[in-house]
Parts: sequence; structure tokens; C-alpha cells
Amino acid sequence: MKLNLGCGAYKKEGYINIDCDESVAPDLVHDLDKLPYPFSNDYFDQVDADHVLEHLDGPFAVMKELHRILKNNGKLIIRVPHFSRGFMHPEHKRGFDVSFPYYFNPLFEGGYCGVEFICNKVRLRWFAQAYLKKTTLPPFAYYFAVIFGSMMDLLANLSPFFCSRLWCFLVGGFEEVEFHFVCRK
Repeated sequence: MKLNLGCGAYKKEGYINIDCDESVAPDLVHDLDKLPYPFSNDYFDQVDADHVLEHLDGPFAVMKELHRILKNNGKLIIRVPHFSRGFMHPEHKRGFDVSFPYYFNPLFEGGYCGVEFICNKVRLRWFAQAYLKKTTLPPFAYYFAVIFGSMMDLLANLSPFFCSRLWCFLVGGFEEVEFHFVCRK
């Protein structure tokens, strides 16, 4: 089983699509700030959370809940705004940094949150959610941003930590950081 958390208008085939907005006709209407979610323990093999954590009140509480509903070795793919451009949307409550995975490592003395996820991949994106921008930008601007963004992404992802700490400020920030986690129980 797969879960698309906070699907909005972008439902995914083969997933249970959950959202608080009934007008987008998700498979399940649920306020994602209300815990627990209506699923049993160890239910999902994969959870995708595309641009939803930044809207929620307690991202660490949500991560604990996702840990509960994911099977051991289940996949969790999260895409969130990078802090350097995280507040572009008026309803964003926070931006995220490449250090987010530290809080799910039991060896991190600076703030382990109590549930373990192994982070296998961190990726920064300068031009994210291109499917949205294609509908608003003129074709020249859109294709220029896609090409320029691809070059920026290539360089940034040579060292996401270095980029997130320093280089991102020289290029106007990054729109998105993506994490690939594996649930450990």
C-alpha cells in the first residue's frame, strides 16, 4: 500500500490520496494536523509527502505518525521548500534544511526526536514544481528556468550541505529540498 499525503489536486495512481480539502476529491478527507491518522500500525510500504509538511503545525509529530503507519523498511519521500525560499507561499509555516534528517538518527545528541529514519538521498532543486510553473510562465521563461535550474541543481547536489549553508544565498536560494528516507523500527 502507498499513501500520497496531502495530495491536493495532484492525485497519484496506485496510492491512497489523502487531503483535508474535500473539493479536490481525495480518496480520504482528513485534517493532517489531527493525529493519529486513520490507518493501523505498519500499514504502508511507501508514503509520499509533496509540499505538505511546511503547511502543518508539528512536522516532528507528523514524522512520528508516519513512522507508526509505515512498515519497517518502508519508504518515505518528502519534498519541502528549502529555507532559503521557503516562505514564498503565504500559508507556509517553515522552510527546511538539509540537516532535517539528523533529527531521526538516534546518535544525534542535538535533538533526536525518538523515531528512526535512515536518509538515503538529499536533493536540492533551484526550479521546483515545474508542472505548476508551466501554466503561469511564458514559454521562453519556463524553458530558460528549466535549463538554468538543471545546471544549478547539478552543481548544488555535488555537496547539498555546502550549498545549503553558503552557496544557496549567492544564487537566490533553492525552492525545494527532497529527502528519501527508509523507516527503521
